Amino acid sequence: MHSPVAPSRVTTAQVFAIAGPAMVANLTTPLIGIVSTTAIGRLGDAAMLGGVAMASVLFDCMFWLFGFLRMSTLAFAAQSLGSGETSELRAILLRGLIVAALTGTALIALQIPLAALLLGAMGGSEGVTRAAKTYFTIRIWSAPLALGNYVVLGWLIGQARAKLALGTQVTINLINMAATVLLVLVFDLGIAGAAIAALIAEAAGLALGGLIAHRLSQGQLAISSATLFDSTKLMRMLSVNRDILIRTASLIVAFLFFTSQGARAGDMTLAANAVLNNFLLISAFFLDGLANAAEQLCGRAYGARDKNAFAGAVKLVVIWGFGFALAVAGTFLLFGPALIDIMTASVDVRRIARDYLPFVIFAPLLGVFAFAYDGVYIGATWARDMRNLMVLALLIFLGAWFALRSFGNAGLWAAFLVHYAARGGLEALRYPALLRKSFGT
Repeated sequence: MHSPVAPSRVTTAQVFAIAGPAMVANLTTPLIGIVSTTAIGRLGDAAMLGGVAMASVLFDCMFWLFGFLRMSTLAFAAQSLGSGETSELRAILLRGLIVAALTGTALIALQIPLAALLLGAMGGSEGVTRAAKTYFTIRIWSAPLALGNYVVLGWLIGQARAKLALGTQVTINLINMAATVLLVLVFDLGIAGAAIAALIAEAAGLALGGLIAHRLSQGQLAISSATLFDSTKLMRMLSVNRDILIRTASLIVAFLFFTSQGARAGDMTLAANAVLNNFLLISAFFLDGLANAAEQLCGRAYGARDKNAFAGAVKLVVIWGFGFALAVAGTFLLFGPALIDIMTASVDVRRIARDYLPFVIFAPLLGVFAFAYDGVYIGATWARDMRNLMVLALLIFLGAWFALRSFGNAGLWAAFLVHYAARGGLEALRYPALLRKSFGT
């Protein structure tokens, strides 16, 4: 038996000790694709630039689908820390790495049909598709490494070691930058060089993560096969992973549907929506950092069976979420038009983007509950409920779009905000019942 390690009263300092580094780490996440695109852009070949940009988006979405590896590892690590079962931390890491290795290997084995399906669905020109395929067939070999890095990232944040997680993420991106410049601009390896650089960076990141884990485990990472393959804990992990996978797939469907409907409205509207999506990404970086804090603090309190600490963490994350959302919304209100002008030189795209800017201003405020309660549900491993509510939110989004489709792009944006509100609102309404069920009255 292990005695629970109560987190005591959760403080703002504890929230930001995790949220701060997580926010910075979130900002570095898309850098591999951005650096690759920038370096290839310097070569002046439009087909190569389009190919690497298209393939980078595919990898972002594909790896995002397997984000359950980070989320579940974080939750299980935090719960083990809270319950005092620190010896279980090594098993959680190794189980996650095994799943990452198997999943990544499956992606490599399926690369030919995957490339045909995904690149065909993107509808690029022959030159762009050929370049994207070159990038895809090389970078796909980084899949086990990238997914392994998700596991290490979740494992570190789950133990409230967010600074180490940030250091690992920064290292991956610095190595990627250096390798990309060297291979693309110095050795002139083109799009293949950009893909190889991403592969090198992910490998270096996982090696660093392994060294950190070895150090934190005092050189005793090895565990018995009986502990590693404990059937009860293994089935629980797989069940949670399955539910988070379905939840994430539902979220991706909503974003892809939004993008596809914007494309149907014409190139200018599609471009304007793409510009405004960057505003959504900015707000998501902050809110997702707080969600990371909720995952760790709620997971630890859940493991310690400390209802007061759990509820306190939820309250603080929501309050600070609204604080950041107000600040971001105010920034968009004051500087939105200027930011749009920076992002695009097209007069028509600027005009259309300004027309729909009000929707983006309200988005952070409607997204607070969505991000905060996602973190709460993950930390408590209420994965089945989160899955069901996300699928319901997707159906509400599609219903709202159907009802508002006559309003064109404005109706699409309104439906998207309804999706934000539905995600958070449904989880907030379900939260009191789950709290009583988990901790008692």
